[in-house]
Amino acid sequence: MLLDVQNLTTRFYTHDGEVCAVSDVNFSIEPGECLGIVGESGSGKTQVFMSIMGLLAKNGQAEGKAYFNGKQILGLNPAELNKLRGVEFSMIFQDPMTSLNPYLRISRQMTEVLMEHRGMGEEDATKASIDMLDLVGIPESRKRIGMYPHEFSGGMRQRVMIAMALLCQPKLLIADEPTTALDVTVQAQILELLARLGRELNMATVMITHDLGVIAGLSDRVVVMYGGRIVEQATVHQVFNDPQHPYTRGLLDSMPRLDDPGSDKLYTIAGQPPNLQNLPSGCSFAPRCEFVMEKCWTDRPELAEIGSGRMKACYLEKM
Repeated sequence: MLLDVQNLTTRFYTHDGEVCAVSDVNFSIEPGECLGIVGESGSGKTQVFMSIMGLLAKNGQAEGKAYFNGKQILGLNPAELNKLRGVEFSMIFQDPMTSLNPYLRISRQMTEVLMEHRGMGEEDATKASIDMLDLVGIPESRKRIGMYPHEFSGGMRQRVMIAMALLCQPKLLIADEPTTALDVTVQAQILELLARLGRELNMATVMITHDLGVIAGLSDRVVVMYGGRIVEQATVHQVFNDPQHPYTRGLLDSMPRLDDPGSDKLYTIAGQPPNLQNLPSGCSFAPRCEFVMEKCWTDRPELAEIGSGRMKACYLEKM
């Protein structure tokens, strides 16, 4: 097992009170596996991995355990984490234009990763960076490595971010909405690139997204989050063919379908996502659920196995 997360809870302390962004999250990732993390904005998807990587805001605090290759990494000091971040595991952030430094050439931003973590000289680091740009499909990489971020298109900047994350050949790559704001053609190219690199490098990948189409095309297993909690875990085939949580089914029903041309209306999940500062005592999805029962309002359902290695947090026996 490459990554094993146990009872992860993340809180933020604000002037208006405590916000529980992640509550009692448990999951694991095997080497070479692609795990999809899906849910609406504010469901806690990104904060799970910001917690693990030690990148929370100053007012954030994470509790629980996260074992990477058997080593407990949650709460390590920055010096210890810096030996792992970018080397053993890397993260592609959501917006490449704000993640890349606009004042530095791409060459500087890439070579410093190898010079810091691998102890390479500048010449060797530049050659390795050019090779990685070639690997992620950037044409004329020898010329382009000397350019600034604004001289690249959105898709090319995203490829640069992927190249930077892969420079030290990490065992785990975390991709946070890697295709946001890209056109459909470029999205497909980026997803195919990630899938190919995962196979070639035997690298585990976490795909954080709200786009179920991305999950369907890339993931082996899926974790569905709502209100900071996991509400369903299953293989991608199980989730798309037999969703067992009302929220998962609502997400799937909200997608336009090419195989149902007679449908002229999109399904929407009623209501609003929960306030993480004031979560209900029972199931967080109860106010929006069409299958809600009396005990859903008072007793929070625990995430439990329902057979075939899949799990859900719901009192409904069968969808």
